[in-house]
Order: sequence, then structure tokens, then C-alpha cells
Amino acid sequence: MIIKSFELNKIKLNNHKFYLFYGDNDGLKEETIKNLFEKKYNDKVNRYEEKEILENTDNFFNSLLTKSFFDNEKLIIINRATDKIRETIVELIEKKPEDVQVILNSKNLEKKSTLRKIFEKEKSIICVPFYEDNNQTLNSIISLFFRNKKIPISQQLINVLIERSRGDRKNLNNELQKIEHFSSNKKILHLEEIIKLTNLADNYGASELIDNSLAKNTRKTVKILNENNFSDEDNIIIIRTLLAKLKRLIKVYELVDEKNNIEQAISIYKPPIFWKDKPLVVQQIRSWKKDHLKNLIYKTNEIELLIKKNSTLSKNILSDFIINNSKKTNN
Repeated sequence: MIIKSFELNKIKLNNHKFYLFYGDNDGLKEETIKNLFEKKYNDKVNRYEEKEILENTDNFFNSLLTKSFFDNEKLIIINRATDKIRETIVELIEKKPEDVQVILNSKNLEKKSTLRKIFEKEKSIICVPFYEDNNQTLNSIISLFFRNKKIPISQQLINVLIERSRGDRKNLNNELQKIEHFSSNKKILHLEEIIKLTNLADNYGASELIDNSLAKNTRKTVKILNENNFSDEDNIIIIRTLLAKLKRLIKVYELVDEKNNIEQAISIYKPPIFWKDKPLVVQQIRSWKKDHLKNLIYKTNEIELLIKKNSTLSKNILSDFIINNSKKTNN
């Protein structure tokens, strides 16, 4: 049975023994598990990795199904759950363990996931997707935090914190904790202080750098390069990522020529393009001509040879190449 994360407060949690929490919003999943489940079980919370269960399924079943006279109710949390554990969970559901609740904590699961399908179809077990927080939600969290601290905050400062959280309230909460310690004796916080105090949630990945460069988002491309210290190994990964993205764009372009519709071409492309990446791919297609993309593949291969021969200058060579191709005047 599918329910939304905010609807968990509306159901009787004790009536359901098995839960599947999936999605990329680790912060919200952690908050939900802690506030709605862990508080009830105190020290009777057992955490497993999927791998250790699959390596010794018999021990796992024995620990759940063998009830001691002194046993109370317990909560089982299985992290990094995937379709590999599907048969084990089906068997466990059929055994109907007493005094046990099981939460499977998964990353994003596709619609074709066999594990997800079981939890979506069966009414007795609960499936909850945890999508990334939007800016409005993060804005509310930040505003409430500073309101409780009675510290005035500008929208500009809020925007900085939202950007640095990268759509994850777990990252945001980490930054707010830093601010809480820093502001213990302060009544006013300045933007410069927040920028120095907070960190980017993690390095922008090669994929995000290349996506913005190909979409000709020059300002964002330069920002990503400036806020990261890419190693020599990273430079090669960036080059290979660029080549892969260019080849994908050319294939999408062929579908655009066939369908005469960008959105339709992206929708039917295989392997499927993730929904949140589609706007950038549309922007990339509109920013480049197909023959220019083919020429860029040749240039990228030349740049790869160049940075391998000049390791001391590789960062500057690659940065210049990426920035130049992100400029709208280049096409």
C-alpha cells in the first residue's frame, strides 16, 4: 500500500509490521524513523545491512523468530535494501513474526523494482516514497529554526543555506547545527559569517559540471569549478563523463530528427533519462547543433591526450576547455 510520508502520522503504525522507505531524501527518512518508530522501542532497535542478511539468512530468521521469555517488541531496520532481498522479505512476511516491526531503508527504486511492487500492491504492508525536499520546504525549515532562536535572517542568507544543502534536509540540519553552536552568544548573523561557516554538502560531481557546461550555464559551470579542488583522477573522470554525455546527446538528437519533438524524443530515449535531468537535456539540445556536438567529441579526445601529457597544467587546461564550451557565443 502506497502512502505519502506526511500521512504516516494519520495511520496506526502498530497495525503494520513491514515498511519500505525508499528515495534520496535520507534526512527525512532518518527523521521519520527516529520520531515515529525508534522512540517507541528505546534500546530494542536492531540495524542490519542487506549484505549481511543475504550472507547468513538462517541466522537472521532465527534472531527474529526465536522469542525469548525476556524479549520485548523490537524494531528491525535493514539499510541499503535492494531487489536482492525480495525473496527473503517475502518469506519473512509469510512467517508473520510476532512483536517485530521491519523497516527497509532503500535508495531510489525504479517503478520496475520487484521489491517496490510487492509493497505497493499488498495492503497489509506500507510503501513510502521519500522525494527530495523542494526549496519551499527547506525555506520553511530554515525560517522556523531562526525564528525559534530569535535571530533575524535575510532571504539572501536563506537562499545560501538552501543551495548548500543540495536538496537534502540532512545536509541542511548539519549546517544548522554549526550555526546553532556559532550563534550561541550572537543576536545577529551576517552573510559573510554564514558563507565561511557552512560548507557545500559535497563536491559537485563530474556529471553536474558537464550537464551545466553543455546547457551553457556559464555562471553555474564556473561556480562548480571554483568550489571544487578536482584531482588528476577527477580530470579524467570529467573528460569521460563529457564524452558519454555528448554521445547521449547525439542519439537524442537523432530521435528529435525522427519525432520532430524534443520532449517526446527524451521521453522515449533508452536507457531512460531521469525526470529531474530532463529540463537540462532539453536545454542542451537547444544549445547545440548536432554537427557541433560531433566536432566537440573530437576536441574532447584531443584534450584528454593533452592533459595526460601535461599533468601539472591539466586542471587549467580542462577548466578553460569546459568554460569555453559553456559560453553561448561558442555555438
